Amino acid sequence: MLRPELNELLTQTGPGTPMGELFRQYWIPALLAEELPENDCSPVRIKLLSERLIAFRDSDGRYGLIDEFCAHRGASLWFGRNEEGGLRCSYHGWKYDVTGQCVEVPSEADNSSFCANVKLRAYPLIKVGDILWTHMGDPAKRPAPPEFEFIQVPPEQTYTSKRWQECNWLQALEGGIDSSHVTWLHSGALKSDPLFKGAKGNQYNIGDLKPFFEVAEADGGLFVGARRNAEDGNYYWRITPWIMPSFTMVPPRGDHPVHGHFWVPIDDENCWVYTFDYHPVRALTPAERQAMIDGFGVHSENIPGTYRPVRNKDNDYLMDREAQKRGEHYSGIKGIAIQDASLQESMGPIVDRSKERLVAADSGIIKARQKLRKAAIALRDQGVTPPGVDPAHHRVRSAAVVLPRKESFLEACGDAVTATPGVPQTTV
Repeated sequence: MLRPELNELLTQTGPGTPMGELFRQYWIPALLAEELPENDCSPVRIKLLSERLIAFRDSDGRYGLIDEFCAHRGASLWFGRNEEGGLRCSYHGWKYDVTGQCVEVPSEADNSSFCANVKLRAYPLIKVGDILWTHMGDPAKRPAPPEFEFIQVPPEQTYTSKRWQECNWLQALEGGIDSSHVTWLHSGALKSDPLFKGAKGNQYNIGDLKPFFEVAEADGGLFVGARRNAEDGNYYWRITPWIMPSFTMVPPRGDHPVHGHFWVPIDDENCWVYTFDYHPVRALTPAERQAMIDGFGVHSENIPGTYRPVRNKDNDYLMDREAQKRGEHYSGIKGIAIQDASLQESMGPIVDRSKERLVAADSGIIKARQKLRKAAIALRDQGVTPPGVDPAHHRVRSAAVVLPRKESFLEACGDAVTATPGVPQTTV
């Protein structure tokens, strides 16, 4: 169990909170690049770490992320006009550039002098891969841009989606660290999902219901090893990297693309889930890419024009009890992403961890909580830069491998869990 005060520390990410300040040390996903597709396109409302913001792209293609509300009377700039190098409030015509600087107030005779003293809160917005990233912390401590492998490979080798999840970021993240649920919750998908089926590793997942967990330190977070029995007295290891604060990668299956997630707090009761699939050495096939677009694998089918899943808590995730009885979907819910979301959201907006009863299979979750707590306190009390800020920490991979019983998974798999351009993933 976790004491209520520690639960609050780990789950609250608004301005001034220890965990909120921790998140503000990193570049975090703010939008998909597709949300701002062209110069002077419509602005986008976005909430991150409990801050309400507006993202836009100006006439020169520069990206801006600024306070949602006009400095004049507080009207939302989502109603503004994106024109001629800035975003103009529709109420009285005040205009702002991508840095949040007010550049025009039509009612003032001495426009330039007045504008010089009006500036909205603003954060940088950069495109790396198919994601727009922001850093919401001290500009003097801004790290170099992220270097995760899925945003470094050519565009034809990668795909990223996004969905809204209606619960706190931490209980969503913890699902990404937990490999033991795969054997149960996703058992149907291992047999039928086009982005999972056919891999030898699926047999080990289904055949051994009692995985043993071993957790090892990584420069940026942890490596969580889940061990199951394999043939000839060997072990099947699935190695999940977690890079602080909220990046996880699912161990690969055969030659299928490798996938993973970012879990980004919207506020304390909602989060964005950015989900990626990529292959280190080849282009995604048309069939693979279409399956991702259609919501297979770890992606979701969303309501058109939104990032809210079609299957959501308002319609009980379209649960099919007959499919559950047939074993088609273990929980009666279609889709790996929504199978996870349905149970994580069922815990409530912020789960009460003082009531939980953890077991040995939860060792990765326990270690991650400890590492987050220590990093947040060290940052708050001593100004210590947390793990995962350095882009060198991003160069990791997940792996799936069969090893002799006596071999340490991390000693044997050092190269396998390091992202090396042009080298395929280590997989079973």
